[in-house]
Amino acid sequence: MGIHPGRASLETAPSRLISRRLALGSVLGLAPTVWAPAARASERVRSVAGIIGCERWGARPPAEDVVVLASPPRRIVVHHTATRNLEDFSLGRAVALARAVQDLHMDTRGWIDTGQHFTVSRGAYVTEGRHRSLAELNEGLRQVRSAHCVGQNDVAVGIETEGTYTGVEPPPQQFEALVELSAYVCGRYGLDPAEIWGHRDFNDTACPGDRLYALLPRLRDEVAARLAARLH
Repeated sequence: MGIHPGRASLETAPSRLISRRLALGSVLGLAPTVWAPAARASERVRSVAGIIGCERWGARPPAEDVVVLASPPRRIVVHHTATRNLEDFSLGRAVALARAVQDLHMDTRGWIDTGQHFTVSRGAYVTEGRHRSLAELNEGLRQVRSAHCVGQNDVAVGIETEGTYTGVEPPPQQFEALVELSAYVCGRYGLDPAEIWGHRDFNDTACPGDRLYALLPRLRDEVAARLAARLH
């Protein structure tokens, strides 16, 4: 699928994509990362569509330049992080998660940056994952090559939802944030909400969990309703 030269085996191997979720759980068992940027109030760190950009949560620079593709995506792929369902819904937790995911993907997986484009925390904060994803989304013309789903990294926006949703559903506020983010992505890129899929639709994985996967029809319906409402 045309992954950046020198990184194909690192950013596309199915076993790595699946096992990264197991490793992430242990990584996030470490002490939480301190929220460093000066702007602390949520309304001061959020940007278009409520997304906290890489520079705002203190992301490391990518190991190589990210690849911006000439065409827009054709779909959205939803994931879960397969981490503990913590009751910490704070901004600080969302930032700690974003940093831990990036560290895992770069230091353990050997990827150039965070694998997915965006992450939705259990507290409904949305963070940018791979650099330039937010800028390209706001433009609505192109997408950044990612590493979240084998076979889809050039054609799909990857959205991670914090937590494990095999036996429980996401918190209401998290699902609401997922709807809003998905509606924004569909609106900017002109995507049909029917093109919202789960990771398991393309790869051999349990992701995004039985309970979240079962909510995808509702997600599509709610996104479609919001897009329709914005036309009136």
